[in-house]
Amino acid sequence: MSEELSGALEGEELLSDRIADLVEYLVVSIVDEPDAVSLEVIDREDASTIEVSVADSDVAKVIGRHGRTIKAIRTLARALAARLGTAVEVEVLG
Repeated sequence: MSEELSGALEGEELLSDRIADLVEYLVVSIVDEPDAVSLEVIDREDASTIEVSVADSDVAKVIGRHGRTIKAIRTLARALAARLGTAVEVEVLG
């Protein structure tokens, strides 16, 4: 096991923070107002929820046409979570 991965497995909070960092990187990359992006991580026993807040004018960009963009972000977040042995949900707030 890599040192980086084993370090991440030491605490559940650290795992959700790593996933939140990925989500934040993806969202900031696609919005027009990156300074308006904020994330709140809600940890539960079975899974974590990452609530992404963006400017009202950027909500449509994050969701994408027919929800494709947010679906891709959720897929990447869930893939990382599965690799780290946890579960995550991503929600977008305006």
